[in-house]
Amino acid sequence: MRGNGMVLSMATERDYVLGTHEEEISRLGLQHRVWRPVMLDCWQRAGITVGSRVLDLGAGPGYATADLAEIVGPKGAVVAVERSSNFVRRLEERCRARLFNNVQIRELDLMIDKLPKGPFDFSWCRWVASFVTDPALLVEKLGRVMHPGSIAIFHEYAHYLTWRFVPRLPNQERFAQEVKASWTAAGGKADVGLDLPTYLGQNGFVVRSAIPRIYCVGPSDHMWRWPASFVGIGLARLQELGRIDASFAEKVKKEVAEASANPNALLITPLVLEILAEKVS
Repeated sequence: MRGNGMVLSMATERDYVLGTHEEEISRLGLQHRVWRPVMLDCWQRAGITVGSRVLDLGAGPGYATADLAEIVGPKGAVVAVERSSNFVRRLEERCRARLFNNVQIRELDLMIDKLPKGPFDFSWCRWVASFVTDPALLVEKLGRVMHPGSIAIFHEYAHYLTWRFVPRLPNQERFAQEVKASWTAAGGKADVGLDLPTYLGQNGFVVRSAIPRIYCVGPSDHMWRWPASFVGIGLARLQELGRIDASFAEKVKKEVAEASANPNALLITPLVLEILAEKVS
């Protein structure tokens, strides 16, 4: 999702909240693997199957895109929309390696450009609406390319600050607050899941299902790795922004490392709202 010219392209790489560098690509891969069983169950209940045509909004380096391509098969199609040139290159490499001929990749900006024309049977949007500057506009654009009977699927935060540990970690909780504040300062809306049903209703959708996805897990659980893996990258980004100093970052790392070594510790994940909405008009 970039503009024309080298200067604008470089700017869009920088303005991703967590960047598009190798470490972030690796973290996104881990995040996808942790959430993959939840995602696949959601897609199955929504009805994505062989022959479906799916719009993948904010596809990143293409982890979910590849899963969608596998499911819909040669008779289906996945149209993957992404702004970052670096992510698009990774997505193209993934499709070539997997010999996918049913994926179309569009490098464009969700806030500036028009979405690809449908018709689409489904759309998929995970942790994208919380980072765009105008999620209402995103849903409005989505309403223009989805036909009656199609399903829009979202996984977005509805309460980011449920992320905490037992026993409580005061520095980690302040870290989570700073993360949320930094997203707001960049024009995002961390808890956008609370607003999506309203936006959907204003654009011809009816919410058919809304499920809170929140987990309480111990250090041995795979889900623990999801928010825990974010700590290092998140702290580094906050230091770049001048929101925290190195001393505070080390305190957070120490707290989380000690919790990870405590078999009796618990982690409560950020609350994600899973929404299935049908286009009716």
